[in-house]
Amino acid sequence: MIKTLYRRLRDESPIPRLAFYIGLTIELLVVIIDKSNYINPIEGYLFRVTFLLFACKLILTRYERREWILLVLLEGIGFISYRVTGANDMIRIVTFVTACKGIPLKEMLKYTFYVTLAGCLAIVALAVTGIYGDISLTQPFGHQTLEETLFIGAEAAEETRYTLGMGHPNALSCMFFMLVALGVYVWFDRMKWYGYLVLLLLDAGIYLLTTSKTSMLITTAFLCGAFLMSYGKRLQKMTFFYVCGLLVFFLCIAFSVDVAVCAQQVRDARWNELFNHIPSNDVHIVALDKIDKHLSGRIISLTDTTYNEGMVQTWSAFSCENNMSYYFDMGWVKVFYRYGVIPGILYVAANLALLWQLWKRKDAGGLLLFTTFAVYTVVEAHLISVYIGRNYLLMMMGYYLLTEDIFQKTTGLNFYKKVPKMHDIAKTM
Repeated sequence: MIKTLYRRLRDESPIPRLAFYIGLTIELLVVIIDKSNYINPIEGYLFRVTFLLFACKLILTRYERREWILLVLLEGIGFISYRVTGANDMIRIVTFVTACKGIPLKEMLKYTFYVTLAGCLAIVALAVTGIYGDISLTQPFGHQTLEETLFIGAEAAEETRYTLGMGHPNALSCMFFMLVALGVYVWFDRMKWYGYLVLLLLDAGIYLLTTSKTSMLITTAFLCGAFLMSYGKRLQKMTFFYVCGLLVFFLCIAFSVDVAVCAQQVRDARWNELFNHIPSNDVHIVALDKIDKHLSGRIISLTDTTYNEGMVQTWSAFSCENNMSYYFDMGWVKVFYRYGVIPGILYVAANLALLWQLWKRKDAGGLLLFTTFAVYTVVEAHLISVYIGRNYLLMMMGYYLLTEDIFQKTTGLNFYKKVPKMHDIAKTM
């Protein structure tokens, strides 16, 4: 009796999909609230609710034996991480990714796009109308070099940049890039040349408001790559580009590890050149110093604390509780610093597995999304956070790395088709 009821709930009822989409909606709303000026006092409680909802979806989903083994192993590692750091991020992420099984990828990404876009537009509207949130921000933004400020004890000059209610100009430009990347990926096969042109013009407009070079450049690169791929059908199937994506990914990881090792040497070299007029003869350090000047001092920022938080000596197997509170921009460094080397390696492995699936399925739009996110994460930590709704790659991992299609091929059944779609708007697009 109980087994029959369970199977009906799992295979015929809308409860699994409903639990998943309620959880996803809450996660997306938490992201939107975080981007506004409002401080969410119940954020931790909401994360517990979403965890329970995704766990419900997980329990009411059919998995292969090897998937259960992998799930138990990863949740075990996540539990160790929780006991060491006090943060349950890894447990939540593993549960969410696993719960994505059986949910059509484009369906959940469309839903994510619409909710995120609506939330961002609401924040902008409230700020522009003066109801809630600041439309601009005036403060030092680090555009001056350290030689002009910190090293000589001078205060940085203030600038006025537009935020449109999102707290910081970089947050505004970041969310624009995320929405552009997600939207283009979802409707990749339907994009026209004039659509790319409009998005490029909007990208230029956002840059004029925020002067955020990183997001502007990465958005431009993504749009140019998507345009070439969408109009070059043969390019989408060429293994060469997927190999390039792999090489770019490895370069991003290698560069991030390198700066975590050499940040103090870069700082010392710049200090000696400025005050002692002794230029460094280390070609490697000189190159990193030049790169750092174009990254607004992100490398040297790893040396701004007593213990140089973020540098490789502060990494450990499973991190520690003290590493949960310190913030810096470099996302890949943050993966290993905040979560530990072992979880960091697992996340890198999951990305590589996703890239493998993108190549097998010749998902050129996914390749562009994957590659630009990898590059963006070198200098920004938007995707590496407690907010699951920020990282669209997690949904792609849940869809591509789990084997619902294997079950369908062996049985000829697809139980999810029996359940009506939750949101008609995504179905009609």
